[in-house]
Amino acid sequence: MARRPDLVGLTVLAMLSVRAGHPYELHRFIVDTHKDYVTGLPRSLYHAVERLAGEELIVPVETSREGRRPERTVYEITDEGRRELATRLRVLLENPGAERRTFTAAVSLLGVLPVPDALQSLRTRAAALEGALTGMNAQLKALKDSGLPDILVIEIDYERALTETELAWVRGLVARLESGELEWSSAAEAKPLAQVLGET
Repeated sequence: MARRPDLVGLTVLAMLSVRAGHPYELHRFIVDTHKDYVTGLPRSLYHAVERLAGEELIVPVETSREGRRPERTVYEITDEGRRELATRLRVLLENPGAERRTFTAAVSLLGVLPVPDALQSLRTRAAALEGALTGMNAQLKALKDSGLPDILVIEIDYERALTETELAWVRGLVARLESGELEWSSAAEAKPLAQVLGET
C-alpha cells in the first residue's frame, strides 16, 4: 500500500519557503487561509515541524519570548528543504490519484514553484488525464458493446465526467499561466506572516 503524502509537512515547507516563521504563525496562517486539507491541528503541525527539523529540511534560527507567552522558535527552510518541497509538489501535481484532496493541497501551494516548473507539472497531469479518459472511454464502449446495461457501468461514467471536468480546469489554468493572467506573487511574499495575519 502506497504511503499517503505528508500534506502537513508539505504545507510547512511551502510556507517557510516564502518566509521564516514560528509554528504558531504557521498554524494561524493555515486556519485563516482555510487550508482545510490540513487536519489534526495543532498537534499535526508541531509534529511536522519536529520531523522536518529532524530531517534538516528546516532549521531553527531564533528563539524569543514575549511577556508571559510561551517561548517561540522561528524556523527557516534549508536548500535541501526547498529541493524536497519542489520534488514533493511536482509529484502531487503530475500524478492524478484517487484522492482529490491531495490535488487540492498541491494546487493551493502551486505558487511556490517557478512558473515554468508549474506549467510543466500541469501539462504532465493533463496528459495523464487524457490517457485516463481514453482508457475509460474504451472500457465503456467495450462494456456497452457486450450488451451490459448502462446502469451497471454508471460509476465509470461518473468517473469519466469528473476526469473531463478536471482536465478542462487544468487546461484552463495552464492557459491562464501562459498568458500571464494569473499573477504569481502574493501578499505573503511582501511582509512577514505575522503582519499578513494582523498579529499584534
